[in-house]
Amino acid sequence: MSCKRKDFGWATILLGTTIGFLSILLVISCVQQRRKQEKNTELRQQFFTQNGGGMLIHRLSGAGLSNVDFKIFTEEAMKEASNGYDESNILGQGGQGTKSRLVDRSQMAQFINEVLVLSQINHSNAVKLLGCCLETEVPLLVYESVTNGTLSDQLHGSMSDSSLTLEQRLRIAVEIAGSLAYLHSSASIPIIHRDVKTTNILLDENLTAKVADFGASRLIPMDKDQLINMVKGTVGYLDPEYYNTGLLNEKSDVYSFGVVLMELLSGQKALCFERSQQSKHLGSYFASAMKENRLHEVIDEKVINENNWREIEEAARVAMECTRVTGEERPLMKEVAAKLEGLRVARIMLKSKLDLG
Repeated sequence: MSCKRKDFGWATILLGTTIGFLSILLVISCVQQRRKQEKNTELRQQFFTQNGGGMLIHRLSGAGLSNVDFKIFTEEAMKEASNGYDESNILGQGGQGTKSRLVDRSQMAQFINEVLVLSQINHSNAVKLLGCCLETEVPLLVYESVTNGTLSDQLHGSMSDSSLTLEQRLRIAVEIAGSLAYLHSSASIPIIHRDVKTTNILLDENLTAKVADFGASRLIPMDKDQLINMVKGTVGYLDPEYYNTGLLNEKSDVYSFGVVLMELLSGQKALCFERSQQSKHLGSYFASAMKENRLHEVIDEKVINENNWREIEEAARVAMECTRVTGEERPLMKEVAAKLEGLRVARIMLKSKLDLG
């Protein structure tokens, strides 16, 4: 009986010791977790300050911007919305990976100014900037969701089986041109997109085009016609004049749009190494076909019929005008939009006549 009591006593001591040890571990873990949270909070606050958070709050509360519908998101909200930045949530990437832009302290004011200008873009064919998160090392911009993939997907990728009609392609071209014309001429400060390409054109459920990804955009100061800038863009769409000189102006976007229009008409990629060396760039391939009267070889056969060749030729001429080597010889984006809208309306009227007849 006494042995049982002794064993029970030792068991009680061991149990008490174990519980005490586990309690100490739990306390240490809680303290460590709390310190980690405090450190993370300090780091987030440091990034927020470093990325111009105070300046942004001050500017948003200032005259003329108090009614701007622009939200500052926390890092916690960003992680929750993206499932911890899961890669499956990445909608698109730039040529050098998922785009990011560290803010140089000396350029903080310029960055905040650009964010505020972009937040005021209000065009039905431009993706709306909803807000930003400044609590991360690299600031995150938050745009509206557009759910039907990219124009590139429709022309070349996962959705290319559902062929776009010529009417749809002309309408999409008009929408892109109208959005760029707005950026160049009607925004509060002229904006050059600088990376116009089919992967940066999103489509909604009605196949309405939305110009996206303003991460490479540049604002043109009111007292300047062009900027000297580090060359950015995508091979196949990049304006050769800008590439050679570093001089950036709105005509660089016009060139890139011309390549997008060629892509819409031909259904072929802007850069394709399966074509010959001289034709790997769609701009060169398209120009040669036009010069040698072989346009029919380049145009997507799925859109050609006996009643629409005139509109196709006219649209091809617009694309050629946009991709002239010298920027001065290219039309303004608003002129391009007007020409394409005229073609689209003429096409609709002709189709109505044919349907009635």
